[in-house]
Amino acid sequence: MKILLVEDDKTIASGLEYSLQQDGYATVLCHDVSSAHKVLAEGIDQFALCLFDLQLPDGSGYELCKMVKERRDIPVIFLTVIDDEVNVVMGLDMGADDYITKPFRVRELLSRIKSVLRRYQKPSQARAVIDIDHVRIHTLEGKVHKNGVEIPLTALEYRLLLIFGNHVGQVLTRNQLLEQIWDAAGEFVNDNTLTVYIKRLREKLEDDPSQPTLIKTVRGLGYKVGD
Repeated sequence: MKILLVEDDKTIASGLEYSLQQDGYATVLCHDVSSAHKVLAEGIDQFALCLFDLQLPDGSGYELCKMVKERRDIPVIFLTVIDDEVNVVMGLDMGADDYITKPFRVRELLSRIKSVLRRYQKPSQARAVIDIDHVRIHTLEGKVHKNGVEIPLTALEYRLLLIFGNHVGQVLTRNQLLEQIWDAAGEFVNDNTLTVYIKRLREKLEDDPSQPTLIKTVRGLGYKVGD
C-alpha cells in the first residue's frame, strides 16, 4: 500500500517516511506542491492515501487535496501546525478525511491512517470460522477452541489471536500488532504489554509454550502464525 507524503520540513519528512515504511507502507516523498503535482499527474492510481502538510513553500495542501479529490476517491489527511476551527473546517469541506496537528505522536498518526483506510475498504464477508492448526476461532460467537475444548481468553487476548487469524502465513511486526490492538482497545498498549499477551496466548494454546509452533517468532521481524 503506497502513501504520498508531502512535507517541506525535511527532518519531519524523513522521520515520517521511516515510520511509515517500518509499518509496512511504501512511500513517495515530495517537499513542495510542484513536485507533488508532477507525481500525481504521472500516477495518482498508485496511491492508497495522501498525507499533505498544509503550509508548503509554493502553495498549500488545500490545492493538492482538491486535485486528488477531483481525480480519485482516495483518503487525504492534513498535517498542520494550525489548530483553529476555520482552517480545519475548510480542509474537511474540501474533502479531506482527517487532520492531525503538529507535534503529534507517530503512533497516533499511524492509527488514524488505518482508521481512514478502513472507511474506504469495501465491506467483505467475515469468516465465521478460522482454523489455525489445532485451534479454531468462532468469530461470530467470539469463542476459541483447542482440540475441541473451549479456551477462555480475555478481550485483548482474543483480539490478538484474531489479528493473527486474519493474517495466516504473514509476518506481523510488533508495531503492526500494537497499532491494531490499540485501535480495538481504545487505549494505549505498550510494547511490554504485547509481550505479556503473546506469552499468555502461548501458555493457553501451545502444546509446549517454551517451543511454540502456533505463534512463531520470526527473529528480527516479528511473529507469524501458519505457513
